[in-house]
Amino acid sequence: MRSRAEMENIRRRSERDLVNAHKYALEKFAQELLPVIDSMEMGVAAAMDENADVSKLREGTEMTLKMFETAIEKFGIKGVHPKGEAFNPEHHQAMTMIDSAEHEPNMIIDVMQKGYLLNERLVRPAMVVVSSANSGADSESDEKK
Repeated sequence: MRSRAEMENIRRRSERDLVNAHKYALEKFAQELLPVIDSMEMGVAAAMDENADVSKLREGTEMTLKMFETAIEKFGIKGVHPKGEAFNPEHHQAMTMIDSAEHEPNMIIDVMQKGYLLNERLVRPAMVVVSSANSGADSESDEKK
């Protein structure tokens, strides 16, 4: 009887621990984000002032963004800003292609929106502008033919 009761207590304790682990899994992440929220609220309050200094608001916003980036990096979230890199369809989403004599084909010319990785797994692809072969040269050779 005792061993059966002990096994039942262990099972209940394990179930309770598992439920709590799922329920409070984001607690540390939330604690890291709270200072960012506080900073954003102070920025909004400062912007409401009639004599708000735009340069100070910009500086505060940049500091808040840095705080946010630091907080998410602690949890394995990393931004993907691939300007100048070769196009990779696994991490990038081509929004448009532009003929460019200055860039090699399939190189990223501009980033419209950064992408993000969570522990090296893609969460959101970067939206990019990709170079294509200079079609002006192709059309000239077609005209000669």
